[in-house]
Amino acid sequence: MAVKRPGGRTEFKAIQRATGDARSLAAAMPRLILEARRIAATVIHGLHGRRRAGSGENFWQYRRFMSGEPARRIDWRRSARDDHLYVREREWEAAHTIWIWPDRSLSMAFASKLAREGKLDRGLVIAFALAEMLVEAGERVGIPSVMRPTGSRVVIDRMADSILHDPNERGSLPQAFAPAALSEIVLLSDFWSPIEDIRATLTQLSASGAQGHLVQIVDPAEETFPYNGRVEFWESEGAGEITAGRAENWRPDYERRVMRHRGEIRAETDRLGWSFAIHRTDRPPNELLLALHARMSEGNEMATLRHGSPLAQVGRHA
Repeated sequence: MAVKRPGGRTEFKAIQRATGDARSLAAAMPRLILEARRIAATVIHGLHGRRRAGSGENFWQYRRFMSGEPARRIDWRRSARDDHLYVREREWEAAHTIWIWPDRSLSMAFASKLAREGKLDRGLVIAFALAEMLVEAGERVGIPSVMRPTGSRVVIDRMADSILHDPNERGSLPQAFAPAALSEIVLLSDFWSPIEDIRATLTQLSASGAQGHLVQIVDPAEETFPYNGRVEFWESEGAGEITAGRAENWRPDYERRVMRHRGEIRAETDRLGWSFAIHRTDRPPNELLLALHARMSEGNEMATLRHGSPLAQVGRHA
């Protein structure tokens, strides 16, 4: 949502970046990277380690041998006890793949005077910080259609470089891709797209059984609609503009529409077993990252029970 008042006053402070000028984003990137690393370090300090199956030296658990695995992985001594074949697993055997998609479309450039920063900057900071936390825990992180999954310790630098050199169109929702069944998807967006588009995207992404988390990043003005008098509104992605003679009269209907839209999104995530969170840019990102970490841990435990996966995430935030 872009807002312009008579006399040239504007709350759309990031309009220049919204044009897709890569130089503006490149100039902001060092600051975003430093902020993400600072936040990640703070949050990681408050988290317990996450123990799971892997390629380390410590025994983790036995599990059933699965068709297609190399026979050399079978633990014959354990298998001799009954009629099944077992594999002896160790900690950190296989990294979990998490796909993080930060919305970089035009609507994410909006920032009102009530916000600490624009939605685009906040979404990138959260994406970078979350990636740092996940890689620290031994996971692999990728960006759909932009960056292949990696467990590199310099994951933030790789993400930033991939985003800056991404030739794809910046859509409001991720392009179609097929995540593996045991992977996770984190979508960071304002999710003001029509519910039909959101439903189609979630249906496609969840078709393989992948787990997902939606984070709606909003400016506080997009929730409270703090406008009075004659105000001109224009849609940053080309849908047009409209002028309100007395904007305060629009507030009740606007609030109802926002609540209905969010209710429809939540109904879709509940149907799929995904999580849905709302993050305002006037709130610190640490709160969201702690809550998101806990939800991802809980989701992975449920996936372990459903699929028999060794990727048990048992860490909890302090």
